[in-house]
Formats: sequence, structure tokens, C-alpha cells
Amino acid sequence: MDTKTPSQKQENITNKYGQSLGIPVPNWEAPNPPAEINSSGNHCRLELLSAKKHAIELYTANAEDASTESWTYLPYGPFTSIQDYTQWLTEQASKSDQQFYAIIDLKTNKAVGLSAFLRISPQAGSIEVGHLKFSPLMQRTPISTEAMYLMMKHAFELGYRRYEWKCNDLNQPSKSAAKRLGFQFEGIFRQALIVKEHNRDTAWFSVIDSEWPALAVAFEQWLSPMNFNEEGVQVERLSDIRDSLLP
Repeated sequence: MDTKTPSQKQENITNKYGQSLGIPVPNWEAPNPPAEINSSGNHCRLELLSAKKHAIELYTANAEDASTESWTYLPYGPFTSIQDYTQWLTEQASKSDQQFYAIIDLKTNKAVGLSAFLRISPQAGSIEVGHLKFSPLMQRTPISTEAMYLMMKHAFELGYRRYEWKCNDLNQPSKSAAKRLGFQFEGIFRQALIVKEHNRDTAWFSVIDSEWPALAVAFEQWLSPMNFNEEGVQVERLSDIRDSLLP
């Protein structure tokens, strides 16, 4: 029985010197930078970040975490005033090399979290999702999964071939979230950064374009209203649905 994936079967292509060349990528065309996402799901929608529009709602939502422990592994925060937070949001929204989104709860029509595209490299077909700050109002709810699905869907529909997730290697919740969402662990970049006067080893994860079709189906099945009972509890876990679809 041949257990090799299509990628593994192609990677032994060689030149006249017997050197392996890797998987052919003929007629590659770089995708466009990400455009503003204007789609909504069953639970949330993504709005291009506006400090003027979203700062108060995000600051209020984050204040639900009285312990501020959710800021530990981020290179910024916690913010002690709405003025400081608004200034930081304004600075992030103005940067051309990243694209921030407010995550809007469709039930309340209020911003409850933040996410961003960054390290956008169209020539390589690579893009990263990051700056994830989910308030307690969206943690452990379908909103968090759907927001990540909408961003991933947008990237692959644009033609990106690699979608990255990076986090502090000590951040166990972030690593668990990446694996649950279907990202593959790639390794640790040791002493990659100094954050808040502490060393950071960075864990790298990715999803590539050949994995996306099955992941998309898994997300859509999990997010379907049929997958939640009357109390809003999931019937099937995302990881179980995904494992049933993947070879």
C-alpha cells in the first residue's frame, strides 16, 4: 500500500545532476494583498479595525478579564486606560504591512476580539494570522472558531499557499488552539525574541493550500447549527470531524 501523500510523491524530481528540485510550482502568480473581509458567519463578522469605532467596545470586553492574565504572552498590554488603548489601536490600524480586524458578535453587534493578518508575503504566497486577543466574551464560544475560519478562508481564496500561526512556546492555550484548528506544528525558533524583558522561544505552525479543502469542510460542518444542541453545546468536536475527513 502506497502511504505517501501527493507532495511526497513529487518531491524526488531531480535535475540532470541528480539533485532533488522539490515540488514543481508552474506558472506561479503571486496573490493580491488581503482585501477587506466583508463576509459574515453564523456567529460573527469581521470589520476592518477602526480605533474610533471599536476602541471602547474592545476595551470594555477585555476588562471582563479582571486578572489580565490573557495579556501575559502578548508583547503589549495590559492597557490601564482607554486613551492608551485607543492610541495603540490607531497606530496598528495605520500600518501598511498588516491588517487588523475587530471581531463582532452578531448577537450584540459589538466588538469582542481582535485579530490580524501580518507578515504578508505575496511573492512567497505566505501570510500569518496573529495579534489574537479574544476577550472573555468570545473565549470558548463558536465566535472564536468562526473568526479564525473566516480569516483562513479569505487567505486561501486569494491564492495564498501557506497560512502561519506563531506563538510563545510557553503559551500552551495558543498552541492547543492552533492544533485544534488544524495547524501543523513545524518546530521551535529558539531565542527568537525578547518580550517584556523575557526570552521568547517561538513555536511555528502552518496550514498549506493542499490541506485547506478538507479543513474548510470540517469548519463548515462544525459551525453548522445542526452541530449544536438547544443549550448551544457542540455535538461533534472539530478535531473529530477533521480526523474523519483527512486520510
